[in-house]
Amino acid sequence: MEQTHISSLIPIVITLVLALGTRNVVIGLFAGVASGVVMLNDWRHPLDNFGILVKDHLVGQLTDSYNAGVLVLLVFIGGFVALMEQSGGGQAFARKVTHWVSTKCRAQVAAWLGGIVIFFSDLGTPLIVGPVFRPLFDKLKLSRQKLAFIIDSTASPVAILVPFIGWGVYIMGLLQKEFNALDLPLTDWEAFISAIPFQFYAVLAVAIVPLIAYKKLDFGPMAEAERAAERGERVNGPIEQQTLFSHNNAQASFVWAPLLVMAGVLAAMLGPMGFPFEKVSGSVFRAALSTAYFMAAMTLIALMAYYGVRRVADGIAVYLKGMSNMMQVAIVLILAWTLSSVGKDLGAAAYIAEQAQAGFPAWLVPAVAFLLSAVISFATGSSWGTFAIMLPLVIPTAIAIDAPLYACIGAVLSGGLFGDHCSPISETTILSSTGSGCDQFEHFRTQLPYALLNGGIALGGFVVAGWVESPLILLAAIATQLVLVILLSRLQSTRLLAKTA
Repeated sequence: MEQTHISSLIPIVITLVLALGTRNVVIGLFAGVASGVVMLNDWRHPLDNFGILVKDHLVGQLTDSYNAGVLVLLVFIGGFVALMEQSGGGQAFARKVTHWVSTKCRAQVAAWLGGIVIFFSDLGTPLIVGPVFRPLFDKLKLSRQKLAFIIDSTASPVAILVPFIGWGVYIMGLLQKEFNALDLPLTDWEAFISAIPFQFYAVLAVAIVPLIAYKKLDFGPMAEAERAAERGERVNGPIEQQTLFSHNNAQASFVWAPLLVMAGVLAAMLGPMGFPFEKVSGSVFRAALSTAYFMAAMTLIALMAYYGVRRVADGIAVYLKGMSNMMQVAIVLILAWTLSSVGKDLGAAAYIAEQAQAGFPAWLVPAVAFLLSAVISFATGSSWGTFAIMLPLVIPTAIAIDAPLYACIGAVLSGGLFGDHCSPISETTILSSTGSGCDQFEHFRTQLPYALLNGGIALGGFVVAGWVESPLILLAAIATQLVLVILLSRLQSTRLLAKTA
C-alpha cells in the first residue's frame, strides 16, 4: 500500500537542493536515492542500507531488460559520435558548404545549415562548425557573438528533436520508466514523436536564425556586437582551449556516407515490419538502432583507413574511448530510474497526484512544468539532469488530473532547453563561445534576449496548450516570433536613429 504523505517528497527535495546547490545533478540524484532508501528501511543501519541500495535498487535497474537495452544503445551511440568528431569529416563537410558563401546572409544560413547537418552531436557541433566559419565571419565583418548564437541555436535545439540519437534515446528511457510504473499503454517512441509539435522552444530557437539572417533583424546587445564587428572591433575568447582532430585527407563523405549506411541498415531491418508507419517493439527498435550505429562506425573506420586519415587500430581506439565516455550519461540515467522507483515505493507520485487533484487546474500544468524546468536547468546548467528530475514528477501529475500529456512532456523538454540556453554555466554555452572564438560572457549576454523572447512565446504556447492540445499552436508560435522580431528590430532602429540625431 503506497503512502500518501508529504514526507514522501523528501528525496525529491534533497535532489533538487543539492543539484542546484552543487550544480552537479549526479550528486543530487544520488543523495535523493540514498535518502529514499533510508526512509524505506531502518536508518540506524547505514551500512545495511547502502548494501540494499546497491543490491535491490541499482542492480535492479541494470538487470531490467528495457534499461539494459537503452544503456547498450547509448554505448554504441557514444562510440559513433566520438569517431565523427575525431575523423575531420565535419570540418571537411563544412568547408564544402562555404564555397558558395559570399554575403553576410549566406554565411549565417550556411553556419545554420552546418549545425543542422551535424545533428548527431550537440557538443561536437560548436567545435566543428565554429572553427570552420570563424574566418569567414571575420572576413565578412560578422560578429563572433552572432556565430556563437547560431551554433548554440543548432546544437541542443536540433539534437532534442531527433529520436534516434543520444538525446532521444535518453529521453525515451525516462518516459518508458514512467509509463511502465503507471501501467500506461504507451510506447516511448509514440510519446516522443507525439511531443515533438509541443517542443516549442527548440523549434523557435532553430527557426529564429534564418529569420534574423534574411531580414537583418538584430536587436539588443547583438545589434551592438554587429555594429562593432562592422567597425572592425572584435571581442575574442580563448579559442585555443579546445580543438577537434583535423587532417588534410579528411573527406566530406566521412559525414554523409556513415549516415547513409545507418539509414540503409534501419530500412533493411525495420522496413519489412512496417516502420515507421506501424508500431515496432522497443526491443526490436533498439536492436536495429544499435546495429545501424555499429555498421556506420565500421564504415567510418574503413573510410578513414582508406584515405590515410587514421589506421584501423587507431579508429577502433577512438571508438572504444567514445563508448567509455557515455559512462556519466549512464550514471545519470540509472540514478534517475532508481529515484523514480524509490519515489514510487514511498508514494511520492501518488501524493503529488492527490494534491493536484485537490485543486490544481489541469490547464496550468504545462506552463508550470515549463517554468520549473527552466529554473532547474538555468541553475544547474544541465538540461539532461532537469529531464531526469522533472519527468517523473510531471507525467504522473498529468495523468492524475487529465492534463494534456504530450504538451506536458514538451513543456519539460522545452523548459530544460530554455534554462540551458539562458545559463552561463551550461556546457553548450561554454563550447559555443569556445568554438566561435567569442568571450563566454559576451555570448551569454548577446544570446539572452533571443532566448527570453523565444521562452516567452513558448510559455504563452503552453498556456494555450493546457486548454487545447493542438499542434497548430506551434505554427501560431512561429508566426508570433516573426511579428515580435520585426517589431523589436524596428524599435532598435528607432532608438539608434534617436541617438545619432
